[in-house]
Amino acid sequence: MNQQLIITILGADQIGVLSTLADTVSGVGCNILDSRQAIYGQDFSLTMIIEGSPTAISRAECLLPQTCQKHNLLSLMKRTTKHNKQNLESLVDVVIRGKSSPGLIDHITHFFSTYKISVSAFRFKFIDDENNKSAENLDMKCKMVISIPHQLIVSEIEQAFQKLLLPLNLKGEFKQNH
Repeated sequence: MNQQLIITILGADQIGVLSTLADTVSGVGCNILDSRQAIYGQDFSLTMIIEGSPTAISRAECLLPQTCQKHNLLSLMKRTTKHNKQNLESLVDVVIRGKSSPGLIDHITHFFSTYKISVSAFRFKFIDDENNKSAENLDMKCKMVISIPHQLIVSEIEQAFQKLLLPLNLKGEFKQNH
């Protein structure tokens, strides 16, 4: 029976590093089931789940850290079971604008968690204001990609979300991502 391994790799963004990592994975006899990569300035983050025989997974656990060390990358691995691909049919882009306040992201992510909605991407930025150097009450823009379970009605979730934003003096919008 095949086993699965989640791998997270962090380090400087280097040309060809993804290919090198994929070569290592295939070289030990595993397949990449899913992966996500993000670039942060000069660094990158890669998370992937691989699958293979117990022997192949053991070889990956030994060889991937060596490959990462050669390229000055950090790696973290954890065995897991039963990977289910993310259902991409119910993805929604959420954009929130308004004044920043302490606990804002906590309110929003708590709202989504109460509906069992997962956040798969998140970006928060302040809109520059030369006169105000404090993070509190600065204009901000937050973008999220959420995955809404099929049994929920998107328009009802959006209405409840708007009710959450109203006392926070925020504006938000949902855009279904088909």
